[in-house]
Amino acid sequence: MISYFESRLGSLSIHRVGNKSHDEFMVLSDHPVKVEDELLARLLLQYFLAPCEKVNEIHRFYHPNDDLKLNEVFQFASAAFSDPDTCHENSIQIARHLFEVSGHPKIKSGELYVAYINDIQIEGEIVDAIGIFKSETKETYLKVYPDKKGFGLSYEQEAINIQKLDKGCLIFNIEKEQGYKVAVIDQVNRNTEAVYWKDDFLKLKVRNDNYSQTSNVMGVYKSFVTEKLDQEFDISKADKIDLLNKSVKYFKAKEAFDLDEFSNDVIGSPEGIEAFKNYKKSYEQEYETVIGDSFDISEAAVKKQARVLKSVLKLDKNFHIYIHGNKELIEKGYDEGRNMNFYKVYFKEEV
Repeated sequence: MISYFESRLGSLSIHRVGNKSHDEFMVLSDHPVKVEDELLARLLLQYFLAPCEKVNEIHRFYHPNDDLKLNEVFQFASAAFSDPDTCHENSIQIARHLFEVSGHPKIKSGELYVAYINDIQIEGEIVDAIGIFKSETKETYLKVYPDKKGFGLSYEQEAINIQKLDKGCLIFNIEKEQGYKVAVIDQVNRNTEAVYWKDDFLKLKVRNDNYSQTSNVMGVYKSFVTEKLDQEFDISKADKIDLLNKSVKYFKAKEAFDLDEFSNDVIGSPEGIEAFKNYKKSYEQEYETVIGDSFDISEAAVKKQARVLKSVLKLDKNFHIYIHGNKELIEKGYDEGRNMNFYKVYFKEEV
């Protein structure tokens, strides 16, 4: 959904934001950082953007009063998009806003990076983006280097691991009227004090369009089949694969999703249908998101989700059976003489 192989780092500003409750301060840069080393630029893009490739949910800016103009980060990002030369000036305003909402005693101080990024792809479209990232966790690294006829050893404290982005968001310059498309990262804290990043600082809500609805319901159904069914029903792996294949066929064939139609066509049994609907409700409650019982199906979301649905039946380390069609052409049995399970596969010709 997000790809950065063609992206370029346009500008980068770095500030330090402390915690108000600890009497810590802000340190604001007078000017953006000049990144002239091409390798350093690529490492920074990897640090900032690699975690975003795994983001499944897209958010939008909002404000409780339903007026986007009251959302601070939305306003600063809009100004920077309108004139990229003002990105550093707006990064200072972003840092000040973050400092104001960083009052919980468990919020860590850290460096704040505000980057203007050219040519990043989201859902098939290439646009510019503004990235806001914060590094809180520091590590110690050993350095080994040649020294005369052997090697020397040293270390560096308070270093940043570019494989571990603590917090971040990418604001894509698209669909401004709806609150932009925003990808958010928070790797450090997922408990109550961590809501300041998404809720207090950014003020985001999950996008609830057809792409999101399609992706969510396919993901919920996959989790239901692969993780939940075993707890309530005696079902083989081949049957699970068949249920997943049926769901993909349904979404590829239909233009709109209907929960009752999907349940009857794909699951079939009343017990299984009830279990799936209960699982869907539990998911909505746990993640505080609503998946509609009917909506138009997004073809792009179906293509993405279909790629991660496994149709492979793995048998020890000897065989893999790919099941794409009629499950009735494969039978499972048990050979008492060999004390082993077996599958019998029917086919008309080798291809």
